Amino acid sequence: MRGKTALITGSTGGIGKETARGLAALGARVILVGRDPVRARRAADELGAGGGQVEALAADMTRLGEVAALAARVAERCDRLDVLINNVGANPPRRTLTQDGVETTFAAHVLAPFTLTRLLLPLLVGRVVNITGGIPGGPIDLDNLQAERRYLGWTFAQYNHTKTMQMAMSLRFAEEVAGTGVTVNVAYPGHGHTPMNQSLKAAGFPYLYRPIVPLLGLVAPRFFADLGKPARSSIHLASSAEVEGVSGAYFSMKCRRTAWPESALNRRNQDAIWALCENLTREVIGHP
Repeated sequence: MRGKTALITGSTGGIGKETARGLAALGARVILVGRDPVRARRAADELGAGGGQVEALAADMTRLGEVAALAARVAERCDRLDVLINNVGANPPRRTLTQDGVETTFAAHVLAPFTLTRLLLPLLVGRVVNITGGIPGGPIDLDNLQAERRYLGWTFAQYNHTKTMQMAMSLRFAEEVAGTGVTVNVAYPGHGHTPMNQSLKAAGFPYLYRPIVPLLGLVAPRFFADLGKPARSSIHLASSAEVEGVSGAYFSMKCRRTAWPESALNRRNQDAIWALCENLTREVIGHP
């Protein structure tokens, strides 16, 4: 990774930070992105203390204006971008809207990766890695993309829903950039005892799972505290020679290529999500 530049969103803590640590150790120039500028700077200082080249930028990835400003700042700093890892996540316990009027988890998991990748395409010369998570792979409800009808149910969670939508969007994106030298893949990290998961209360879980939340609180610190493990799949997709030129693929937490869920492969789902993203980003990107 020496001589290469990687940008990682949501990387001031959790899996994103460990991914940044791993890429910096491989010699990459790493640009961290976090919502809190102080926290971002501290993370960059920590990771750079070992001799790595780590920088920090601040942006709220759920706000389209800040995503656009971030892309502009990256263009000022870099003449090329070898790796973009869209890792930012959000999981509020109830349906909320962003400053742009977009449902928050959709904004973080689908719209932010779509927008940032689109804006950075002139700089990108390599790999885009989108990070899914939770329990993705369920049906995509085209009448409920922004949780207009339900946010949580007995087993349904908009968090998992948007992570599955991200997979469908990623497949479509891989098709859009085919032949340009840019690749788009998805990594599944597995579970980690991240700051976001630690802060999630029982009210944020589907109803069926709420009784086991106290047990998860006891088990997670013991079995999922090592965040280097869930970072392996994103580091692999960002750096490994084994995936050079591979695009439109889904990799498991064991860094193995695995089957896409049927809902992500469904062309009608892909087209609907893509059209919604284009419509929502028309003012910041512009579309024909």
